[in-house]
Amino acid sequence: MTVPAPIPPAAPKQDGALTRLRNWFFAGVVVAAPVAITIWLVWSVVVLIDTQIVPLIPKAWNPETYLSFELPGLGIITAVVALTVLGALATNFFGRQMVRWGELVLARVPLVRSIYSILKQVVETIASNDASSFKEAVLVEYPGKGMWVIGFVTSRTPDVEIAGPLEGVIGVFVPSSPNPAMGQLVFVTPERIRQLDMPVEKAAKLVISFGIRSAEQVESGKGGYGK
Repeated sequence: MTVPAPIPPAAPKQDGALTRLRNWFFAGVVVAAPVAITIWLVWSVVVLIDTQIVPLIPKAWNPETYLSFELPGLGIITAVVALTVLGALATNFFGRQMVRWGELVLARVPLVRSIYSILKQVVETIASNDASSFKEAVLVEYPGKGMWVIGFVTSRTPDVEIAGPLEGVIGVFVPSSPNPAMGQLVFVTPERIRQLDMPVEKAAKLVISFGIRSAEQVESGKGGYGK
């Protein structure tokens, strides 16, 4: 009885020329798109600030008055210098008194005082190096049981109006993907929070990337192209 010869394994399928061209094209898009979008966004911000601030500079102080070309970024430089001078003035005795008087005037305007108070608290919280806000990345069981999302602790000691009826709750900001600046502020009990051994920056990058890529890939900038 003759034993049939074994069937040799099929040779690996070779990619065609069109497949390789398609892969190269998408690899180029992955490389070029982030660079192009970043340059476009930065340039748009520079142009927006220049168009708002440069016309406010007196002609005698405007370098473009004596040049035959425009200076991109002149508005940003002017804004930085002006804010630095304003900060220097506001930190001395007379400057603090002027700021205090200005706040007293704003406090007498019903709608303006509320808007100013909220904006001041937000800016001071973000600018403060000692603030405890957004220094912890956690998993929060939200919006229902068994559902976990990335969140950032905003306050472990909420205001008494909230901590009173809900003793021991923690304030957590739950960001939206892909824009972590938008989201929901929730107050949850400690058992619904799991601490993450992860920096806030890495957690935010995961939110921006929809969690499709691993944190290591997001941090290193690997895109998976060229495989």
